[in-house]
Amino acid sequence: MPIWLKRVLQVFAALILLIIVVFIGLGIYVSSHKKQLLVSVTKELNKSLNGTLTVGGMEPSFLKGFPGVSVKLSDVELKDSLWNTHKHTFLNTKDLSVSVNALALLKGTVEIRRIYINDAEIYLYTDSTGYSNTSIFKSAKDTTRTKEDKSSPAEIRRFDLNNVRFILDNRKGNKLFLFAVDEFSGKIDYPFSGWKADIKLKTLVRSLAFNTKRGSFIKDKVLEGKMDISYNNSTGIINVEPRRLNIGKDPFVIGAKFNIKSDPVDFAINIEANGISWRSASALLAPNITAKLNMFNLEKPINVKCIISGNMGAGDPSILVNASVKDNKLTSPGGIIDDCNFAGVFTNNFINGEGFTDANSAIKLYRFSGKYKDMPFTIDTAFIHNLDKPIATGTFRSKFDVAKLNSVVGEDILNFTKGSADLALHYSADIVDFKLVKPVVTGLVSVKNADLSYVPRNVNFKNTSITLDFKGNDLFIRDIRLQSGKSIINMDGSIANFMNLYYNDPEKILLKWKMYSPQIYLGEFMGFLGSRKGRKPVAKSKKTSNFTDQMNEMLEKGKAEIEMKVDQVHYGKFTGTGMNANIFLSETGLELKDVTMKHGGGAIRLNGGLIQQGNGNKFKLNSVVNNVNIRTFFYAFNNFGLKSPTYKNLKGNFFTKVNLSGNISNQGKIIPGSMNGAIEFDLKRGALLNYDAVKSVGKFAFPFRDLDNITFDNLHGDFLVRGNLVTIKPMQINSSILNVDLEGVYSMGKGTNIYLDVPLRNPKKDDGIKDKKEIKERRMKGIVVHILATDGDDGNIKFKLIRKKDKDKNG
Repeated sequence: MPIWLKRVLQVFAALILLIIVVFIGLGIYVSSHKKQLLVSVTKELNKSLNGTLTVGGMEPSFLKGFPGVSVKLSDVELKDSLWNTHKHTFLNTKDLSVSVNALALLKGTVEIRRIYINDAEIYLYTDSTGYSNTSIFKSAKDTTRTKEDKSSPAEIRRFDLNNVRFILDNRKGNKLFLFAVDEFSGKIDYPFSGWKADIKLKTLVRSLAFNTKRGSFIKDKVLEGKMDISYNNSTGIINVEPRRLNIGKDPFVIGAKFNIKSDPVDFAINIEANGISWRSASALLAPNITAKLNMFNLEKPINVKCIISGNMGAGDPSILVNASVKDNKLTSPGGIIDDCNFAGVFTNNFINGEGFTDANSAIKLYRFSGKYKDMPFTIDTAFIHNLDKPIATGTFRSKFDVAKLNSVVGEDILNFTKGSADLALHYSADIVDFKLVKPVVTGLVSVKNADLSYVPRNVNFKNTSITLDFKGNDLFIRDIRLQSGKSIINMDGSIANFMNLYYNDPEKILLKWKMYSPQIYLGEFMGFLGSRKGRKPVAKSKKTSNFTDQMNEMLEKGKAEIEMKVDQVHYGKFTGTGMNANIFLSETGLELKDVTMKHGGGAIRLNGGLIQQGNGNKFKLNSVVNNVNIRTFFYAFNNFGLKSPTYKNLKGNFFTKVNLSGNISNQGKIIPGSMNGAIEFDLKRGALLNYDAVKSVGKFAFPFRDLDNITFDNLHGDFLVRGNLVTIKPMQINSSILNVDLEGVYSMGKGTNIYLDVPLRNPKKDDGIKDKKEIKERRMKGIVVHILATDGDDGNIKFKLIRKKDKDKNG
């Protein structure tokens, strides 16, 4: 090792050793003079206070302030002179560390270079008279010094606050600022006049209420960033230079000025954000303002400038918000506007001198342009005023091909293909909960020579004309001509108080119809009997209370009563005559009351209902059928889903009581396996014709009996229906070739399991017996065959002989 390097290292080691010795000596000095130093520190800090600072204890903290000396003060309280009156301690902390200049300490003076405050509460309190506990800090003119006191007031060069609860509670001005400070640190310089601070901040804003009656700005948001703050003694102004701060996840440029020489303190806060969402911006304001601005939404980010100004006295601050919107998408109480451009202004000081109130607030949109449902338009000024009770006004005029209404009404409601429309309307309406309420509309909507489809019901109209005449709350409907297929309907009408019902109580709108037709095919009107087709799903963020939504809501919730008379009604293979019916249509479906008609030589009466649920609509049916030809009846309803026997095998007069529920498609077909209920029937003077399932067994068991025409005097049955399974309660069949007792389960799919007890004796032998009791006793005499009917591999029912004990075991 070179000699010079060796000497350098020796000198460096000696210096380090000297520093360590000095530092240890300072530590020993502090430890041995704790009481004296505690008195000195307290005295030094109290020089600039108009109150009392108490410190419970002091311990040296060597490493924290190295190469200076740090002391940790415990149980520190800072109280103003009137603390006994209001009981709000300005500072209360268990951990306050002070770093002092080591050389000054050796000279017997205390020079504070850095202060640490951890786990503390700082409470700035102002009572209703205007007195504040900040008066604990003396002003310069109140500070007096003796000739012997040559030390300058303590100047804190650096500070660190961690986990500090900061409260500014101004009872006179109804202000409440509450911050949960995670970090607040920086350094302070003292130029010729005042001071400058470079600060790093991270805090959760619990409350920033300029008026506690209105609520807090940026509530529960994290404020994080750096700040440059300066104070000028001569002007009394604290200036916060504009600099980026993050509020939550959004970056802002924030600057402010506070004039502490004014009484109360004046302030002005400037906030600017480029590329922030509308809802993120509005969420930073007080709840009463946020609620108003949230009547609107913009899809793309916008540029916003906001000025909040006022004083720390009573009352709300002035709020002025300017927004610049270009090529955006606006959602408003009136609808959705595409390609939207405007300059927007919000102010709570619409008329100077009227106060910063909701009633004196306004939203103004200048040079407004955009497209409403593909219809371009411009408005010089869109205006909503008096946000305490918002009122919107406007005038709209347009002439267009009626097909353009598809984009206004919605193609999934009404679909126009041709015709013309002439519209001239002026409206004024209140806005409540983002909806137009109590609108007053004056003007005409005239549609001529239009072809349209009512999509939810799949009904088409041609060469249609209608005039809607709005007069205040009433709607007059004139010159209506509807043509659907071969039907033409001409109507005039009116709806009293239509606008109120349309916007507020659409379910109370009731349309009454009386209809007559010489012949009607229900298959052409399944749109009305089936489920109403709903609108396409819309995301929650895009849902609005615009005209389309209101129209759809009216058509969904409105009701109709139909009194119908039809000479002939056709449905598939079914034909009924002389039908009378009352039909009630509502949002949930339809209800049938007192439906009567003639069919198959008999009569049908039914009541029922349909609850619309997409493709699986639920129905309930109570029906009574009297003296109907069973072959015609089963043919008309496609054999009710039975595979066998079919209508071709049946003969007789049919009587039934039906109580069923199930699912039916929009095409009017019963969904297999969906029915539940009970069926009770009688078949008089009936016959089973050419039924192969019986003939296949009977040709061996009863070779000399007529199996092609099995007659019944009276056949009674009682069934329970559960999906694909029909439970046959015990029943007796007394026919021309044999008697049968049967019970079990018939399945329309898999699972048929029917037991039959068949006596082999010929019932013809009992034809001469008149005594019913004797006939009953003789009915099951002789040899009795036990048969099980089950599913066959070919899909048909197969029969097999079983023993009685097998039946008893499984039965």
